[in-house]
Amino acid sequence: MTSIQCGDLVGWLGLDDTDSLEEGCTTYSFHLLLQSLPDSVTIKTPRLVRLWPFAQHRTRGNAAVAVELETEDESILLEHLDRYWNNHLMPLRGNVSTSNHDERKQYPADPGMVWFSESSIDDSFYTKAVQSEVQLLDIPQADRSWGGQGRIGATAAVAWHGKKHTWEAIAWRPSNRHGQTQRSVCEKTLDLVDALPSTFLSRDPRKGTGMVAPRGPCPVLFGLRARDENTARSAAEKLLSAELTEPSIGLRTFATNQATDDHLGEPLRATIADVEVLNRGHCVLTTEHGKWLAFSESGSVKKLAQWLQPGDVVLGNGISPEFGTLHLEKLCVVSSIPNQQRPLCEECGVRMKSMGQGQGCRCPKCKLRIGDVWLETPRVPPYESWVQPPADARRHLARPLEWLD
Repeated sequence: MTSIQCGDLVGWLGLDDTDSLEEGCTTYSFHLLLQSLPDSVTIKTPRLVRLWPFAQHRTRGNAAVAVELETEDESILLEHLDRYWNNHLMPLRGNVSTSNHDERKQYPADPGMVWFSESSIDDSFYTKAVQSEVQLLDIPQADRSWGGQGRIGATAAVAWHGKKHTWEAIAWRPSNRHGQTQRSVCEKTLDLVDALPSTFLSRDPRKGTGMVAPRGPCPVLFGLRARDENTARSAAEKLLSAELTEPSIGLRTFATNQATDDHLGEPLRATIADVEVLNRGHCVLTTEHGKWLAFSESGSVKKLAQWLQPGDVVLGNGISPEFGTLHLEKLCVVSSIPNQQRPLCEECGVRMKSMGQGQGCRCPKCKLRIGDVWLETPRVPPYESWVQPPADARRHLARPLEWLD
């Protein structure tokens, strides 16, 4: 449960849904909001919380933000938040932009902000919001709230328990660079940062391309991820100080639920009934739990799925739209049925063939006959343990398999 002190001076502020698929960024809106707070307010560690990847009103990364604040006078803080909401956040409502996300329905930005001071909020609401669709009517009551749909994510960010967490240091661009898709981040310094033992997903290990800078026109310059706060901050500062990195208007380090697997339930054990390879290499597995889908971009997951045969037993984990096909994020073979083939002829070494049901086998060359014999050889899977998609095809929430908990 998120700890809420009842001594009047400590509370939690949450914000979400200030962006559209191609414009704006909730972290940027939050950064500007935190900069505007009165000097009497102490800002604790901000948090960036990814939520249910299939949420109907989600935008690019479906992330909400929150922070614990300590204030000498709650009424002064709330008056400031009222003014800031009316002047800077409420005007973002209804923003929508042309998007390349053709397959996804766009919803206008519908910002929401919440303040919890005396009211408590159970972390079970976070679990619900990261593993399923949540409706606005389902959110716990805040002490003060503003806006619409964004209150769902804002409340979930406040409710996050933080039991498993990573860190991301985010830098933003000056406003005159918003809308530009090209970013300048020093590649040599990124190599040094990527080599640090605590950083992760800074560079694609297969393609060699950087993974810290977004490709769209949003205000973010880069986001540098690490397993500890100091590394995230110092590595980002090193990247910003590099001569070939473009200017930034600010840097802030967030505690995050990225790379935690919080969106996943327990793995499912299943027996394969059918394997179907679709166009472009997508693979559909039919199991007693329904259809499981391995996308062509999922690398080792797709390769292992295509290798499977009816009768094989596997463990799988992933998520699915409501009542939909499970999108595999992890897959592991428990057992595989053996290959069966007819024996070789003892006389001439040619593979025997069946003469029909119950009639035994015959050599097609010398006509030697034997009984209905099969030889079994074990099938060895291409991977002996769990597999997951490559780094550039994983969800923000996906935990790398190589991390030992």
